[in-house]
Amino acid sequence: MLSTPSIIFFVIFLVPLVGFLVWLMKEDKRKGKIGLTVLGFMVIAGIMFMYLMTRGE
Repeated sequence: MLSTPSIIFFVIFLVPLVGFLVWLMKEDKRKGKIGLTVLGFMVIAGIMFMYLMTRGE
């Protein structure tokens, strides 16, 4: 079962983000390159943020 902070994260951040990325990829006439670039940037930023918050542990 998900905890309350996890549910809040999914509802406020993850669901709108996925919706935005799907919309962005559908609107992109160059086969989704902008959406994939945004997704890649966000994955890299998320990994860097997690690394910084855990101080590399």
